[in-house]
Amino acid sequence: MKIIAVIPARYEASRFPAKLMQILRNKTVITTTYQNVVETGLFDEVFVATDSEIIFNEIQNHGGKAVMTGQHETGSDRIAEAVQNIDCDIVINVQGDEPFLKLEPLQQLIDVFKADDNQEISLASLKLKLHEKEEIENPNNVKVITDNNGFALYFSRSVIPFHREISYNVDYFKHIGVYAFRKHALLQFSKLEMKPLEISEKIECIRYLEYGMKIKLIETNFIGVGIDTPEDLEKARKLI
Repeated sequence: MKIIAVIPARYEASRFPAKLMQILRNKTVITTTYQNVVETGLFDEVFVATDSEIIFNEIQNHGGKAVMTGQHETGSDRIAEAVQNIDCDIVINVQGDEPFLKLEPLQQLIDVFKADDNQEISLASLKLKLHEKEEIENPNNVKVITDNNGFALYFSRSVIPFHREISYNVDYFKHIGVYAFRKHALLQFSKLEMKPLEISEKIECIRYLEYGMKIKLIETNFIGVGIDTPEDLEKARKLI
């Protein structure tokens, strides 16, 4: 089973343009992320998928591998274009603005497919238990509910499940956007039309569910440091 990692990387970002080219210590954010993923030793190959010549050249100039893609609405669609001619079985999507991703959650995602003898699982991802009311109600936190075997039932920006029976405690989980795909499922995903639920929620995982594919969620304690704003960049600089 050949396993690769792909880091989708846009130069433009609505909240923080050119964030991936900002400097952390003595390297850019995207180069830091790329090198950290390589250093996990989990992958046969690691690529950056980008529509930016600036990012493409940045990775190439540091001895890395990059693939130019067209414009895409989702990271999954960008990765699908990047891997269509790459020989692999499993594709791990690592966010370019998450330079501190740890080895353990990546290994957990890989192990899902190693244990999937019947090859039923199209996608594996991570979930994190939420405790604070403010975090649970925040629409920027995508919530996920699963069945007894850990397969996703639904993703939403709303509070799910709705806590009508207040005498019963219920757990809430945030979806962490680190994905592991079977290559054939990823390529199939990119050819499927967006349906109303995905369009309404703006959550690409819903497309898999709407077409009957299985998504396995693994609980993690990993809390990343995503760089979405200049303030996040300062936090990352202090952490590094």
